[in-house]
Amino acid sequence: MPFKQVFSALAIALTLVAFYPYIRGILQGSVKPHVFSWVIWGSATFVVFLAQLQAGAGVGAWPIGLSAGITASIAVLAFLKRSDVTVTRIDWFFFLSALSSLPLWYFTENPLWAVVVLTTVDLLGFGPTVRKVYDFPHSESLVFFGMFMLRNLLVVAALERYSVTTWLFPVAVAVACGLLITLMAVRRRVPGNPPDRRAQGSSRAA
Repeated sequence: MPFKQVFSALAIALTLVAFYPYIRGILQGSVKPHVFSWVIWGSATFVVFLAQLQAGAGVGAWPIGLSAGITASIAVLAFLKRSDVTVTRIDWFFFLSALSSLPLWYFTENPLWAVVVLTTVDLLGFGPTVRKVYDFPHSESLVFFGMFMLRNLLVVAALERYSVTTWLFPVAVAVACGLLITLMAVRRRVPGNPPDRRAQGSSRAA
């Protein structure tokens, strides 16, 4: 059990370190996140956190809960700073999909289905970032996604009970981060790609 707590503490520390420059950028005005996107991500991550707790994840769920709180705070900051508030049809699709997990969980009395839906929503959210990284491989940070991949692996190591409900979300996000890192590394080696076009958007890895 002490090892589980150590892994959880390390995952929490990585979460704070990874989010700090992003939040600082919002406060400085150099980062303008999409408000609606962060509302979706915050609510989805919070439901995953609750589902993991019910499934017995224990201390392994704490970093996910922290991510949910930070993500919600970023949504509030984005609103206060008057960042991007445009809402598209795909935004509504993500939002309604996230909300659908709650009645699914309620009627089935099984948190697994909520986690499956929310993990799918989160992975679909990587789509725009993958497209952007393919065209502009320097527009995202290898370090940022590397820290979140490691963070989610530590979350898995910190879980007190292993089931699909507890490990699906962190494993899926870790794999997605790893694939994105690989894409960035490969595309940066392609001659002719813009060397340093850095887009400050709303990319995120829960």
